[in-house]
Amino acid sequence: MLHLHDGQCGLCAHFGETHASDPKLVQIRKSKTASDEVVDECGHPKLMQLHLMVAPNSGCNGFKPAKPN
Repeated sequence: MLHLHDGQCGLCAHFGETHASDPKLVQIRKSKTASDEVVDECGHPKLMQLHLMVAPNSGCNGFKPAKPN
């Protein structure tokens, strides 16, 4: 189990941005934990063309806090 903190992809608005209301993503953001096996797309505007897939504990300088659901 991964424990997440601000600055990491799992808590970023761009993580899984195309399906942000997915119950799995909502749970990750509420609990600040994720399975080691979770990988999702990054919707950051500068990275979208790359179709970058990231783990919830990844991070970059484009972090934008996800709005609580």
